[in-house]
Amino acid sequence: MKHEANTPLIRLAKRDAMSGGAIWAIRVGSIVLSLLIGCLVILITGNNPFKAYGVMIQGSLGGKVYLQQTIKIAIPLLGCALAIAPCFKMRFWNIGAEGQITAGALGATLIARLLDGKLPSLPLLLLMCLAAIVAGGIWGLIPAFFKAKWNSNETLFTLMMNYIIIGVVGWLQNGPWEARQGRMAQFSKDATLPKVLGIHCGWIIVLVLVLLMFFYMRYTKQGFEIAVIGDSKNTASYAGMKVGYVMMRTMFLSGAICGITGFIILSGANGTLASNIANGVGFTAITVAWLSQLNPFAMIVISMMLAILTKGADTLQTQMNVPASLSNIIIGLLLFCMLGCEFFINFKMIFRSRKTEKEVDAK
Repeated sequence: MKHEANTPLIRLAKRDAMSGGAIWAIRVGSIVLSLLIGCLVILITGNNPFKAYGVMIQGSLGGKVYLQQTIKIAIPLLGCALAIAPCFKMRFWNIGAEGQITAGALGATLIARLLDGKLPSLPLLLLMCLAAIVAGGIWGLIPAFFKAKWNSNETLFTLMMNYIIIGVVGWLQNGPWEARQGRMAQFSKDATLPKVLGIHCGWIIVLVLVLLMFFYMRYTKQGFEIAVIGDSKNTASYAGMKVGYVMMRTMFLSGAICGITGFIILSGANGTLASNIANGVGFTAITVAWLSQLNPFAMIVISMMLAILTKGADTLQTQMNVPASLSNIIIGLLLFCMLGCEFFINFKMIFRSRKTEKEVDAK
């Protein structure tokens, strides 16, 4: 009776494995719920929710130009989500993708400033990409080294690394590399990614990375080591794996892919370096990675969905004079519901039975 008297009214328990159909039913239901709540928010502002959602879809998918702009938003999200996937699989919480993107862009910019006009476009772009890989990889390797050597907190370490590299770029932008009014000079055409189907070829690069990451995580020895360490570091050590080395290798890979993403943003979209070049992509990509359950192919769908929302929200703001905050609320509601549904997929709520309540009262 003592155990029953201490039974809480509501408790959580790990849910047994659910069928794929039930899991997707919960996820689709969460999207529908977020859209319904979004309707209420739009109604409060005095706008027609059906018209608002129509404007969002039209503004993101309603024409060739709109679709191209939406894909441009999705490209860095997908690239960055692929980068942090192996770290998260290993349960190394890399929150420093923003800084690694910025470091990669800085490395590519250094090559462009040194060699632009001295080399043809293709070798120049290849060297810029290589510099971005090295710079991003090193920036990711630093916190991994401290984690492996002294067991530092990787979440705080990677987060603080963001501000350091962003500050360095800000200093260059307003100091030694300033061209005019706090801006750096635009790159020449030779240092700019060529377009394929009206979009810079970064979309081809990230789709190739999707295939490579899927193969790497699923079929290679290194991918297997990442999965084992994620399940249990003690088991990995007992099996003879060098846990610290695997951490550093994986974080260098993560930073390198973030560096490639920075190079794509730099040479494909911006054409110059700025301290805000990552523009929140590194944090949003965490949502993409979690919602896709670290599946590279699912990341394509989630990245496009968030890009549609972002582009559609911009159109909603301009065409219906809706405040930017309302657009952000709609996006936030969708993300909140989609992330929240994962809780109900993995856990169930158990309520204290009436029989137990009566026994407690009698006690």
